[in-house]
Amino acid sequence: MRHSLIITAALFATGAQAEVPRDFLARFEKEAGTAASAERGARFFTAKQGGEWSCASCHTERPTLAGRHARTDKAIAPLAPAANAERFTDAAKVDKWFRRNCNDTLNRLCSAQEKADVMAWLLSLK
Repeated sequence: MRHSLIITAALFATGAQAEVPRDFLARFEKEAGTAASAERGARFFTAKQGGEWSCASCHTERPTLAGRHARTDKAIAPLAPAANAERFTDAAKVDKWFRRNCNDTLNRLCSAQEKADVMAWLLSLK
């Protein structure tokens, strides 16, 4: 009991809280210095990057559905928050996967604007 109280107190003291997908949209828009575009996000998500892969290669063109990794065939849970409440709730995971997937797909990091646009589109899906 005492141990759980200490952990709870530490979380509140550091301001730690579960994040929601809209927090990430706001963060990326702030970093980009401009509003996101869901339309631009949809185009970016489905466009072949470098002629080989798109985000949709693994996450499908309908990210409310489960996908499969293009190379490993590993199952991927739906990306859209409306279909998967666990998506975009942990900053470390969000940053890790954007970094990894952007590097795999674009051979570079995604810009804040690209991340904001994709987030806006994903949040528009029902």
